[in-house]
Amino acid sequence: MALAIERFVLGDFQTNCFVVRDDQDTTRNCWIVDCSYNPEPMLDFVERHGLKPSLCILTHCHCDHVAGLAKMRLRLGPVNTLCHRAEKEFNEDPNLNLSAFIPPPVSAPPPDACLNGGEMLELGSYYFRIIHTPGHSPGGITLWCQEAGEAIVGDTLFAGSMGRIDFPTSNTADMRRSLCEILMSLPDETRVHPGHGPSTTIGTERRANPYLQPGAF
Repeated sequence: MALAIERFVLGDFQTNCFVVRDDQDTTRNCWIVDCSYNPEPMLDFVERHGLKPSLCILTHCHCDHVAGLAKMRLRLGPVNTLCHRAEKEFNEDPNLNLSAFIPPPVSAPPPDACLNGGEMLELGSYYFRIIHTPGHSPGGITLWCQEAGEAIVGDTLFAGSMGRIDFPTSNTADMRRSLCEILMSLPDETRVHPGHGPSTTIGTERRANPYLQPGAF
């Protein structure tokens, strides 16, 4: 078995978007996680490898994570899109997805269904737990595969840093809990795939990330 997580750095915000699949799954099923501006390289990869996206899961619904959804659907056809319930209105509202502040405004297709956190989603032979990790935004989620030791964390945790908490729907107390209590409860060897920048591990961030030190924010 091999869980493959392919990263694509898309758009002017250099947003990490992912194609996730079980390499041993002969159905060629995959997930797309986040779909930013200029998603063509990721969509080209999906088509070139004959992959069949069953879900597009949004770690959160800021514009740089949802702006490519319409192009995705034009290229790949209907792909069920999921986000946390707290952000079910964000895709279509430029004020909520923040594109009103960084024009042009984005109105992306709405999600097909909502997550609450706590769900277990199956991909090939792997299971991912959906963990609600708000703070940067109210509906931020982490996709954690315990068996493979992989976590896709959106804009909650970065290598050596954390997501911004100065946006209108950010919450400092929520971010502190998501970082220090929720993500830091994962095993040290867990590989972390953030929404921007390089991958890291929980252990590395526990030891060296200045925002995870007592009283940091």
